[in-house]
Amino acid sequence: MITVERDVVTEGRTQLLDRIGRLRQERNAVILAHNYQRPEVQDIADFVGDSLGLSQQAAATDASVIVFCGVHFMAETAAILSPRKTVLLPDLEAGCSLAATIDADQLRAWRAQHPGAVVVSYVNTTAEVKALSDYCCTSSNAEAVIRSIPADREILFCPDMFLGAHLERVTGRRLHVWMGECHVHAGIVPERLDAMRREHPDAELLIHPECGCTSSTMYRMSSGDIAGPATVVTSTEGMIRRAADSPASTFIVATEVGILHRMREQSPGKRFLAASEAAVCPYMKKITLEKVARSLELMAPRVTVDPAVAAQARGAIDRMLAIAPSGPSRISTAA
Repeated sequence: MITVERDVVTEGRTQLLDRIGRLRQERNAVILAHNYQRPEVQDIADFVGDSLGLSQQAAATDASVIVFCGVHFMAETAAILSPRKTVLLPDLEAGCSLAATIDADQLRAWRAQHPGAVVVSYVNTTAEVKALSDYCCTSSNAEAVIRSIPADREILFCPDMFLGAHLERVTGRRLHVWMGECHVHAGIVPERLDAMRREHPDAELLIHPECGCTSSTMYRMSSGDIAGPATVVTSTEGMIRRAADSPASTFIVATEVGILHRMREQSPGKRFLAASEAAVCPYMKKITLEKVARSLELMAPRVTVDPAVAAQARGAIDRMLAIAPSGPSRISTAA
């Protein structure tokens, strides 16, 4: 009975993959998957990466349909950069706790309190928030964007308070920082990282700058309170590159656990440990193979952005790219 059940499951999965492959060709579709998606979703994607990188891939592809396996703000960004293409998000309930911490009305009121300030918004925001911003940024280029702004200009940074604090530390700039957070990254606490370093003293520590533990962990490393190999603060793409290039063989990874699948595939001879097994984003896990197939069949749910909003949001993204085009992340380390 067990053997029969396994055969049925295997056959069903094979049929599902065949259906996705057939629909992908019929629809002239490209499938994009974020680094935090389920492993099986990453495996069927044409491209796997971070949110902005995937949107840039979407804009560059000849495909007419984009199936974005990520969360809502990412699909919006793809729609902004590819206005003539159909952007599908297989589950509209795939939101983002960080993007939800600020809306357009709140940003408008905050700007009114600081007339003349420059607004820098993280990519993890809605299209409406991007449209009210002067610059967009990602975790890999936020430092370059902040450094490009004249020192005498007041800066409002939203919505991630931990990335904001990290930017203050590495740039020396005083920022007005919105008190938002990613609930997954905020849950990775310094005490947990300390324990992991003690259990694995030869491991290199990779930390996403959205983690609340970033500043305290870097300080304790640089001051010698915790001995061990380098601590690296960088984006998800920066983590993957660092793991491939580093002489270290073991890594503690402080971000959403979905990235471990890609890291293990690209650096098979190395060991990757989740800083916290609880660092699972329920929104990122909403998309399944079944939902991808259904989305291609129905050509829905579709994500669109009002053209006027998209034009303003595109301006903030283009100003970012003019300063810090897509490329290797800057890596902050302490050894």
